[in-house]
Amino acid sequence: MLRASWPYYLAGKPAQPNLDLEVTDKYSGKLAARVARPGPAAIELAIAAAAAAQGPMRRLAAYERQGVLEHCVRRFRERSEELALSLCIEAGKPIRDARGEVDRLIDTFRSAAEQSVRLCGEVLDLEISARARGYAGMYKRVPVGPCALITPFNFPLNLVAHKIAPALAVGCPFVLKPASSTPLGALIIGEILAETDLPEGAFSILPCQGAEAEVLATDERIKLLSFTGSPAVGWALKAKSGRKKVVLELGGNAACVLDEGTDLDDAIGRLIFGAFYQSGQSCISVQRILIHESIYEQARERLVAAARALCMGDPREEKTFIGPMISEADAVREQSWIDEAATAGARLLCGGGRRGPMVEATLLESVPHGCRLYAREVFGPVACIEPFTDFEQALEEVNASTYGLQAGVFTRDLHKALRAWEVLDVGGVIVGDVPSWRVDHMPYGGVKESGLGREGIRWAMEDMTEIRLLVVRTPPGS
Repeated sequence: MLRASWPYYLAGKPAQPNLDLEVTDKYSGKLAARVARPGPAAIELAIAAAAAAQGPMRRLAAYERQGVLEHCVRRFRERSEELALSLCIEAGKPIRDARGEVDRLIDTFRSAAEQSVRLCGEVLDLEISARARGYAGMYKRVPVGPCALITPFNFPLNLVAHKIAPALAVGCPFVLKPASSTPLGALIIGEILAETDLPEGAFSILPCQGAEAEVLATDERIKLLSFTGSPAVGWALKAKSGRKKVVLELGGNAACVLDEGTDLDDAIGRLIFGAFYQSGQSCISVQRILIHESIYEQARERLVAAARALCMGDPREEKTFIGPMISEADAVREQSWIDEAATAGARLLCGGGRRGPMVEATLLESVPHGCRLYAREVFGPVACIEPFTDFEQALEEVNASTYGLQAGVFTRDLHKALRAWEVLDVGGVIVGDVPSWRVDHMPYGGVKESGLGREGIRWAMEDMTEIRLLVVRTPPGS
């Protein structure tokens, strides 16, 4: 069972001035916990504390930063079932998937612990012409300073980890705003960080309202904003962020191409996972499936049969594959998009029904490309399938989206795989698997409407640091 009441963390210490934020069980809709909700005054104190902690955090030795991260890894393992249960309740994530996210949380912090002692510079040979004779150079990376980190509801542990862990690895104080609908996992991480010897003010975890968090983008004391969420909010925050660095991960409309000769025994299971894992609430969920005409009918039949076999229900039950969406309103919105596509001429192959906050695993074909179900990010358990004749045509269709996060390509032709890597305007091309695949130390991020910059521990650490150059001149005759 989860605790009934939770504090937020202000400058590294728990604070519980109220219990104004209600967190619901996303399956039952019942109240699961009450959380202290910070207001503008608390956010101001958190920013000031992070600014004051900049020097002490920068002075931490690499082994000290590593020790903090290793402590977190140990405690996450000890509290793994509690963390999984929090995900299951506050996010409606099926318990097997919740345990998988805890494993990824541990992987992410473990990778950050390893990278924290590898923040290296380089010695530069500057003598490229006569005027540079006698000059030597080297650079190192230094932390940018206080960071503002904003995370969404769908991965309440691992997307938090992808922002907190690299900040700790390089020595940046931070203010984290987790999604107010799913704050519990982040607050457990805060409890564990509070057990360490981090400098005072090194971190704050504030599940405030979105409008109140705007100051994290506008305040000049914040040197980097890292935001994961909707394009509308992310680009608006960037426009207000002034001179600070900005990293945005803003979702996608992921496509997967099945070329002729694809092993359907392998591909069907991966597509079902990619489209319907955690009710499709992933920015790299498979939303568009392009299938070569030679295997289209067989693939369609097998996809429909596999989707119909998925178990939808209580996320606490081990057999459940599809649980609730984050809210009934989101489920209603998705159903309306399905109905809109069907009215426009799409053929519903399976699913389409809704039970409260849960939507059945849904497949459609012949979806008009102007429909929101095809063109926008659905963020629900639905995928559109269509045949193609020519591989180049399929690549063009993948690129037609305004998003560009990741794409999947099933092909046995090396030249086609390399062609996809060359042509597809996305942040990552996954060959032989769905675009939903990610391991937590790889560079991850998108182009176009999908955002700016890259996550993945080493790349996030680069964003959270700046290069500081040293040039030394040796006078002639020395």
